[in-house]
Amino acid sequence: MSAPAQPPARYRIHIRGHLDPAWSTWFDGLTVTRANDGTTELAGPLADQAALFGLLAGLRDLGATLLLVERLEAGARREDTRSWGNR
Repeated sequence: MSAPAQPPARYRIHIRGHLDPAWSTWFDGLTVTRANDGTTELAGPLADQAALFGLLAGLRDLGATLLLVERLEAGARREDTRSWGNR
């Protein structure tokens, strides 16, 4: 018996440095946002854990320094994704 299909989980990933927003196509359509503090946020849905690990491997291959990887609640608003530095 197979498990029911799960909707894609939403993730937010912060890295040190700026990536050009054109990278969003390489990152499976995730939103790429450059912050004023010199970091880049990647946010959006990922189909499963394999997609997450593939994304993290791609960031590793680029030499990016991970600052945050967070699974977002289903109802998270865009404003909620900006509070990570206050934790």
